[in-house]
Amino acid sequence: MIDCEEILNKESEVCPCEGCKLWIDYKEDCNCINVSVKKHGKLTLQQVGERLGVSHVRVKQIQDKALKKLKTKVKL
Repeated sequence: MIDCEEILNKESEVCPCEGCKLWIDYKEDCNCINVSVKKHGKLTLQQVGERLGVSHVRVKQIQDKALKKLKTKVKL
């Protein structure tokens, strides 16, 4: 797995790894989810939506669907 901090420290202030599953188009957080969480801790639905370019309502829908899948898997 890519060590985002190592890359950012060596190369630039913005993560160049657009193919990485942790990459987001949000330069304020160096385009990296890991950096975003490290800087801000827990994020609100609104903050997540801003980073992903969707509404907080859509983030909530995705969250609810993911939790439902997890509950189904745990029951199995």
